[in-house]
Amino acid sequence: MTPAATAPLQRTPLYPLHKALGAKFVPFAGWEMPLHYAAGILAEHVHTRKQAGLFDVSHMGQVRLGGGDAAAAFERLVPSDIVGLAPLRMRYTLLLNEAGGILDDLIATRIADGLFVVVNAARREADIAHLRARLAGIPVAPLDGHALLALQGPAAAAVLARFVAGIESLPFMAAAEVALAGGPALLTRSGYTGEDGFEISLPAAAAAGLAERLLGEREVMPVGLGARDSLRLEAGLCLYGHDIDETTTPVEADLAWTVAKRRRARGDFPGAAIILRELAEGPRRKRVGLRPEGRVPARAGAAITTPDGAVIGRVTSGGYGPSVGGPIAMGYVATAHAAAGGEVSLIVRGAPRPARIVPLPFVPPRHHRPHAAAGGSP
Repeated sequence: MTPAATAPLQRTPLYPLHKALGAKFVPFAGWEMPLHYAAGILAEHVHTRKQAGLFDVSHMGQVRLGGGDAAAAFERLVPSDIVGLAPLRMRYTLLLNEAGGILDDLIATRIADGLFVVVNAARREADIAHLRARLAGIPVAPLDGHALLALQGPAAAAVLARFVAGIESLPFMAAAEVALAGGPALLTRSGYTGEDGFEISLPAAAAAGLAERLLGEREVMPVGLGARDSLRLEAGLCLYGHDIDETTTPVEADLAWTVAKRRRARGDFPGAAIILRELAEGPRRKRVGLRPEGRVPARAGAAITTPDGAVIGRVTSGGYGPSVGGPIAMGYVATAHAAAGGEVSLIVRGAPRPARIVPLPFVPPRHHRPHAAAGGSP
């Protein structure tokens, strides 16, 4: 029997630039993506925390949902308040199934003609099919001709202001439609590193030129998937397929804040009965932070046990936290064992290693929140 042919890996519009920069490539969600460049993962991670890192996230799915009723129709698929989004404001939310499981986590932005939605690369085709099947009469248009860049770090605003005047005043989780790189672009003050930063959606043909110009700024370094993963782990952010999936509810995942007060009162979202019961009674398990003792990291799949060896959960993400200076991990444990400070063991290479449960995130977020600094709502 001849083995089934493996589909060739897709490449983003920035692939030639990555190659010229000496990237080490890895397959990721069907794409050939840079893992790191010459400086290495550790240097890229530290540089992003101190200055600014430029990430190619064009593998993510970008979708426009058109029509005046798009927000109301989309809201029925998620637990968040989408109808109440002001123009050019954005929200992190979850596509749910009828059991309250998470089909995907995504960002929705209110634009003039509907919604702009960014979904995970591994879920792109499934999400588009899901949206088309459930948003009758609402155009679902993948932006296949667009790229997506992320400029992240404390210097990101100062750098981008050299290209777009006044962009440093844009609030966190807000968007701006601007002229950039000779054409239209949608900028959002967002990202997935825990740092201040921006994501830039623009036509694919303009992406490499803009990336080269940004990399020409003294504060900016190219950063690959390796540091993107360690940055998001330090920030306590979930990776779909590892920390959340169709078997995970928002309450278990410590994402109950995505369930808006109005939606809780109405119970008009998929899996509402299960999620509302967990909100009232507590879930059977919870996502927690873990700090292993010593220098040996625990990777995804490692069993979490009590000190006397009873299995109480599994690690879902783990590795070295450069900003923390040691190994860190996230995982799910039975609720009775989820309190911060609890002592556990992580089974690494067949041997139990001591660890403790700690609050998330490991590194405090540094998003741009001027209203919160002034005493207002974050």
